Amino acid sequence: MELSPGQQRGLFVVIVIVLAGLGAWLIGTGGDHGTGASAAPSASATPAGGAQASPAAAGTPPPSVEPGTTAQPPPAGTTSAKGQSNIYDWLPFSQADLTSAAKSTLAFAAAYGTWSYTETPTAYVNKMNNLVTGQLANTLKASYATPQIAQQRSKQKQVSQGSGGIAQIRSFSFGSRSITFLVNIAQKLTSSQGTSTTTTQYAVTCIPGPGNWEVNDIEYATAGNS
Repeated sequence: MELSPGQQRGLFVVIVIVLAGLGAWLIGTGGDHGTGASAAPSASATPAGGAQASPAAAGTPPPSVEPGTTAQPPPAGTTSAKGQSNIYDWLPFSQADLTSAAKSTLAFAAAYGTWSYTETPTAYVNKMNNLVTGQLANTLKASYATPQIAQQRSKQKQVSQGSGGIAQIRSFSFGSRSITFLVNIAQKLTSSQGTSTTTTQYAVTCIPGPGNWEVNDIEYATAGNS
């Protein structure tokens, strides 16, 4: 029986609610992963720790959250003991897709927040091979090479160690099959000025790539990717 527009909207709301719970189940809750960043311009052109944006207040780096550490739901196309359909039958991606996207996102978060004043833009971006799209790689490379940021990085002999934790799934798209995660990226920054630790929340979007899911956009959580 064909659903009315009102029933279709109601079904979509139910799917979103169930997905939010499922995301927390598969990926892990993000309640202890640090605080979010204040409103700021697009972060896609500024590597974490850059001089163009002030990250959130210093805090303890969040632990990386590895997906798939809890009991898994049945494979797509199966039903539960109560005869309920598997949630993945309603989504534009499979359980394997979600796991791959989460792993790529966590690996990207660590590489994005890890750099040294001795690193060239090419060396910085090469660490993200197979984790980001070519377009995003070019954007990050250009941002890393921004003269003002590069000069400050070299002058203060800055070295950053990054790590990431997924807080939740923010959204997904049926058309592009993209998944957007809210990710807390922590940085331990050592320089001639001392050592500090900051945590900033970003919206990180993944899309299917040739071999695995790749990150194609990163923004401050308060700025975009909604």
